[in-house]
Amino acid sequence: MHAGILARFARIADCTAIVIFVTEMRYSAEHKAETRQRILKAVGRGFRKSGFGGIGVDGLAKFADLTSGAFYSNFKSKAEAFHAALRLGLADVRDGVLAQRKEHGAAWVEAFSKFYFAQFVDCDLTDGCALPSLSGDVARADPKTKAVFEKEYVAILETIAEGLPGKGESRMSKAIVMTALLAGGVTLARSMKDKTMRDRIARTVQDAVVDVARG
Repeated sequence: MHAGILARFARIADCTAIVIFVTEMRYSAEHKAETRQRILKAVGRGFRKSGFGGIGVDGLAKFADLTSGAFYSNFKSKAEAFHAALRLGLADVRDGVLAQRKEHGAAWVEAFSKFYFAQFVDCDLTDGCALPSLSGDVARADPKTKAVFEKEYVAILETIAEGLPGKGESRMSKAIVMTALLAGGVTLARSMKDKTMRDRIARTVQDAVVDVARG
């Protein structure tokens, strides 16, 4: 009888140990993913603030609250970190489009354009949109970096085009013009010292984005 009870307790202990092990593994994986995401966002803020050429590994590590050694345990090089920042930053744009499409339906372009200029014209550079903030660095970069940017940018275009009226290439063409207006409009508005002129540019380009979508 005692042997049976002991065996039962042993089985319970084994099951408990397995549950604890699985839970710890799941927590470890989730914690690792959350840490990676935090580092990527911090590195992206560093690049948006200073540009690729204006910040080094030590500066990026500081943004991410890492030592330089810990930085290299996450990225092989500054270029690899830049590629990761591009992917995350442009994915955020795509996710923003999807969220506005889901929330506002047929009126999503108006809502997204209004949000975009309200969010990114006056914010700190570290919190800016990756599309205007990082595309200048990409234009001066090597083919590999351009390929990373292009892949993510095309995904944004496709997401925008899917939410527009019409068919085929006309929707993609509209999406290209819309993103050019969004990125260029924010860049121009941010470049103005006078708030009245800054607001006028933002308002005018915001309306132009909507006109392109409807056209």
